[in-house]
Amino acid sequence: MLEWFESNAWAQAGGAPAAPGNPMLSFIPFILIFVIFYFLLVMPQQKKMKKRKAMIEALKKGDRVTTTGGIIGTVTNLSPDVVTIQIAEGVRVKVGRNYIEEVQTAEAGGAEERAK
Repeated sequence: MLEWFESNAWAQAGGAPAAPGNPMLSFIPFILIFVIFYFLLVMPQQKKMKKRKAMIEALKKGDRVTTTGGIIGTVTNLSPDVVTIQIAEGVRVKVGRNYIEEVQTAEAGGAEERAK
């Protein structure tokens, strides 16, 4: 009776060799995860950065802008790196171009004037 348990134990301990397979199949989940991350995170961020860069390059005098600090004003002077913004009558502030958050449209400027 004891021999029967020993033979089963030896049979299990021997183990069969691993089934040969394609090692590239193990990389498929990682590739799929990378593709999903690219389409969900990287590509939208690149589009947003491209749109923001185009907005900053298209600035012109007279545009109503909002800075990242929340200052709202009108562009009075432009240079390659600095934008001069008039925030009140006779009050001008120089701001780096990268700190311009958005250019306000005519509808937003009209709503702001009505709120005053």
